[in-house]
Parts: sequence; structure tokens; C-alpha cells
Amino acid sequence: MPLLILGHPNIEKSLANKTIVEELEKSNLDIEIRNLSQLYPDYHIDAKAEQEALLRHQSVIFQYPLYWYTMPAVLKHWFDIVFEYQFAYGSKGDQLKGKNFIPSFTVGGPESEYQTLGEHHFRVYEFCKNLEQTAYFAQMNYVEPFYFHGTSVNAGYTEEEIKEKARAQGKVLIEKLKEI
Repeated sequence: MPLLILGHPNIEKSLANKTIVEELEKSNLDIEIRNLSQLYPDYHIDAKAEQEALLRHQSVIFQYPLYWYTMPAVLKHWFDIVFEYQFAYGSKGDQLKGKNFIPSFTVGGPESEYQTLGEHHFRVYEFCKNLEQTAYFAQMNYVEPFYFHGTSVNAGYTEEEIKEKARAQGKVLIEKLKEI
């Protein structure tokens, strides 16, 4: 059974991330979803409860929108609190060893803007090095990120286009989870 750590600060107003989560929920996967903004609106994360959730699962999906080239604050804070010394790393910190670390996120702008000569100058995978290093440091199996571009109605995408891409990402994620 996979665990989904939902790091969206306002999932109810989301099109893309909400659709991905709905796709996972309606699949035949037995999945636990931990909505960080709902569980911890005050950011007082219960490290013990979150660590216990991690220990119950072999695969951990981190679902979020890409904000300013990284994850939203609630998810970053979650990592700071939960991936503690002697739990996720350190001489006795091997509790996550061998578990699957699966980034799944959405990118507002079009892919053309995420090129060397594009508006954002870098390709999206270059913003994922911190994720890969975190997985490596915690001795987890890093799975290449699942993501897609064009999730912002402000960038000219229709709600249906966004939902269609999100459903597709959800389906690909489900198939990957069945494989591992």
C-alpha cells in the first residue's frame, strides 16, 4: 500500500493536483493520503505520527505543485521535521532504507519556458536535484519524477485541458505503483 504525502497548500482550489489525487483515490490501490495542510494548518507537524506513517509503507509519493522552483513551504517544513537525524539519516538512521521515493508534481507554465533559453532558464529536472539527494541520503530508492506542464488557467490553459493532463498523470502513477 503506497503513502501519498500531499503538500498542496490549498487542494480545494487546485485543478491539477486535486484531479491527480482523485484519480489515485478511485483506483483499486489501497492508498493512504496525508494532506499536510489539512492535518497541520498551523505547521505544527507531528514528527512521530508522520514517521509511523512512513514506516507502514514501501512507496511514498510526494504530490505538490512546483512553487518558485521547489516544493510549497508546508512540504519543505514536513521534510525538515520528519526526516530527523537517527530516523532518516545518521549512524542509526536507516528507517527509510529501501523504500521508494516518488516525486509527483505539477508545473504551471509551458515546457517551452523551462529550457536553457527559456524564461525560467533551467529544465524542470534540474530543480529536482534536492529531491534526489534527499532520497539518496535517506537510503531510499529515488524514482524519476512524474510531472507535467501547463496547469495554470492564467497561462491560457483550459480547465478541461488541465484535468485531462492530470488524469493522465494519475494513471501513469498508478501503473508505476503497480510495478514496484
